[in-house]
Amino acid sequence: MTREPTHEWPIVDSETEYETGWYTGGYDRVRQPDGSEKAYYWAELPDAVVVVARSGDELILVDQYRPTIREQCLELPAGIVEDGESYTEAGRRELREETGFEAAGVSLLEEFWCSTGVLRHRRGIVFAEGLEPVEPDLDDNEFLTVTTVPIADALDVARNEPANDATIEGILLARAEGLL
Repeated sequence: MTREPTHEWPIVDSETEYETGWYTGGYDRVRQPDGSEKAYYWAELPDAVVVVARSGDELILVDQYRPTIREQCLELPAGIVEDGESYTEAGRRELREETGFEAAGVSLLEEFWCSTGVLRHRRGIVFAEGLEPVEPDLDDNEFLTVTTVPIADALDVARNEPANDATIEGILLARAEGLL
């Protein structure tokens, strides 16, 4: 369901200030409902996928250092959706590349906007099952270890610092669908 804004928010000017190859950043100068103008800054990133991969009574996680927050993180496998891929295709590929598991079935649980106050970024959460081991194919900037946690403990593990939004969301969505 698309909701219409209660007021007009005309864009007076839009500027791209930087492009990194990873994301684009800039601002829109917007006329607010009271007639004043304000610059709303944004960063635009490609769509991403997060994979909730079940193997029996365990959940597949990756353990990796995140330079952005300077922390070692335990997370669900995730990655960028490449041009022409659906969330399920990207999830199947990322799972295989990062963890060395091929999924017999991958289904979309949800897709949504992230951090709408500053990001132009969509995320898809997919569920993968029927896992068979294959050879992983890590990117040159992926230094991670694959691990598992019992499904019964997964949410508690995900909530330990440094907690990751995508991991918590993925586990909660899969649990709400009765998949965990």
